[in-house]
Amino acid sequence: MSPAIETIIVPPTRDLGDGFTVRRALPSQHRRTVGPFVFFDQLGPIALTANQALDVRPHPHIGLATITHLIEGSIMHRDSLGFVQAIEPGAVNWMTAGRGIVHSERTPTALRGVGARLHAIQMWVALPAALEETDPAFRHYPAHVLPVAEDRGARLALLAGIADGMTAPVETASDMILGELTLAQGARYAFAAEHVERAVYVVSGAIRAEGQDGAFVQGQLVVLKPGAEVVLNADEPSRLMLVGGEPMPEQRYLFWNFVSSRPDRIEQAKADWRAGRFDGVAGEDEFIPLPPDVPGAKLA
Repeated sequence: MSPAIETIIVPPTRDLGDGFTVRRALPSQHRRTVGPFVFFDQLGPIALTANQALDVRPHPHIGLATITHLIEGSIMHRDSLGFVQAIEPGAVNWMTAGRGIVHSERTPTALRGVGARLHAIQMWVALPAALEETDPAFRHYPAHVLPVAEDRGARLALLAGIADGMTAPVETASDMILGELTLAQGARYAFAAEHVERAVYVVSGAIRAEGQDGAFVQGQLVVLKPGAEVVLNADEPSRLMLVGGEPMPEQRYLFWNFVSSRPDRIEQAKADWRAGRFDGVAGEDEFIPLPPDVPGAKLA
């Protein structure tokens, strides 16, 4: 490890069936959170056949905000507030669960039966304790409203928060950075220490941190030490996700799709989902049942 690198997480690949695989970088046994981020998944890339489609049935969330960022393909979002929104590459779907929301994520009708590519990053951020029971909400931000900085083969699209003098229009509840960085071969990017906690996820390609031996490759989450500015150098064309921000002062607990600073609140959400007390998604009768119960909730 160099003075700038705290830990490297190599997430396992999980088979979801029907050809779908995910890499789950957070939470990990090596690191549960980075800033407010408590969950980080990479779905795909996958080339869907004519007989394949993404069909994530309605399921609930509490105490968090979800972010869906597409690299390839399209996903149709529907939720219990009545929002129906296709997300396309470069855009941001920001869903605040608050006291409770239900949503589904599916391949749009126009892409079913024809085959398509799908590659997505899905993340959850914990809400501040005072906002965990806020009203649920949904906002869509098309790619053209998000700030972009380009310099000598490095391109940073800021999806949320602040970085490099830019501020994204996405309404967040706490300090954070969420950005998609693409580097041409040989390009460099200085990841400034603007935030308390930061990490770099390698979506594709291979990069090096100046002063660090060896390369970081696809699927690795590189957690940086607080206060260290890191210069990233691309061995080949690379796509990275930059995440971080101010960590929550309180511990977070996580069970299934529920996040809270209070274990008893998670138990209540479990009981509410079992009893059908969440609002449903209009036009959808399916739902994902609560997983087999276990005592308590895991620390996020």
